[in-house]
Amino acid sequence: MNILFYGTKKYDEEFFDAILPEYPELSIHYLEANLSPETAALAAGYEAICAFVNANIGAETVEQLHRQGVKLILMRCAGYNNVDLKKTAEYGIKVARVPGYSPEAVAEHAMALALTANRHTHKAYIKCRENDFSLNGLMGVDLYKKTAGIIGTGKIGMAMARICRGFGMRVLGYDMYPNLNNDIEYVTLDELLAQSDLISLHCPLTEQTHHLINRESIAKMKDGVILVNTSRGGLVNTEELIEGIRKGKFFAVGLDVYEEENDKVYEDLSGTILQSSTMARLLSFPNVMVTSHQGFFTREALEAISRITLENAAAFEKGETLVNEVTK
Repeated sequence: MNILFYGTKKYDEEFFDAILPEYPELSIHYLEANLSPETAALAAGYEAICAFVNANIGAETVEQLHRQGVKLILMRCAGYNNVDLKKTAEYGIKVARVPGYSPEAVAEHAMALALTANRHTHKAYIKCRENDFSLNGLMGVDLYKKTAGIIGTGKIGMAMARICRGFGMRVLGYDMYPNLNNDIEYVTLDELLAQSDLISLHCPLTEQTHHLINRESIAKMKDGVILVNTSRGGLVNTEELIEGIRKGKFFAVGLDVYEEENDKVYEDLSGTILQSSTMARLLSFPNVMVTSHQGFFTREALEAISRITLENAAAFEKGETLVNEVTK
């Protein structure tokens, strides 16, 4: 089976090529161009394509892929909110994902964001490089004996809960489908917002969770709360987050994902002027730490992503059950 990989970087090729010889029934062609309605025509002659979280796999793209004869969409990531599943079902195109590659990778990055934004490590690094060893503007707060609120207690959320416990924090959890087989203290969303000193988002982006963090929910938070999002940008209403930051509601904010990331994420734009005032405003705040959707970016996670993606492709090729198929 021939697979066309969209939006690939050197690290994708490195990790997929390392294990590809174990799958002689599969052949891969890499494209730097990302998947969109305009590039979908390049899939002519390919039975399967592989895309990442920043690809445009809406209705128009799916229609184009169907015209090219594509039967399988491989998502080399856990998220699939960028895929029009109604259209894929209409055309009989299978969609498979990587549901769990390294929960610890994302959770550790979430805590790294919290610590960096809290203790202003990014600012301290720049100050020291300029021979400024003063402590002005670098004061943080202890996490020890504080309360962490985990919104979304799947594998990544539970990994974050373990890390927070290691810091000596009380851990609260909120999930629409709570896992009662663990020792996390489940509360209502309002209780979590009101009691948490650190709030970390680890839930999928759905109609119910879109803009979960908004003006109303921010008002219910403690003053001086630390907010971290390593899940999906659409969980946060960015304009209303900025409003809260300006009002001094947050002690620190750490963002690995944001609503405008699709045309920016994984691209070097250092020589361009950002046309969006939203991102420019976020980057201007001294208590906000922004990274470029890199929570997954560890060797262990990339190895797992490569392995599971090719296992999904091999299962489809052999007519076996797609255990990681996305149907809704």
